[in-house]
Amino acid sequence: VQLQASGGGLVQAGGSLKLSCRPSGRTFSSYTMGWFRQAPGKERELVAAISWESASIYYLDSVKARFSVSRDNPKNTLYLQIDSLEPEDTAVYYCAAKFVGPLEDPKYEIWGQGTLVTVSS
Repeated sequence: VQLQASGGGLVQAGGSLKLSCRPSGRTFSSYTMGWFRQAPGKERELVAAISWESASIYYLDSVKARFSVSRDNPKNTLYLQIDSLEPEDTAVYYCAAKFVGPLEDPKYEIWGQGTLVTVSS
């Protein structure tokens, strides 16, 4: 399974974006899915995760009020809605998948190419 994130771009502070992630080669409906980001000069961090049936969701505390993760298993798509964007949200955003383990554990097995989000002030 390979993952492809899309939906990034250049937006002004206060704007919104909706990122999407789709796998190629296989359905990911049985996987826990996560969104990570890596800002310039910083380590990659897990910002949101969702269990395979959407019953459990995790958010990094600092983004909890503005980020919303969801998935549409029949459409085989993962989403990340980001509202009230801040310059500090500038990063490459990646989606990732794993079959076992807690949502908040950043050890994910399957990764894809990211999508760049740039927020201007």
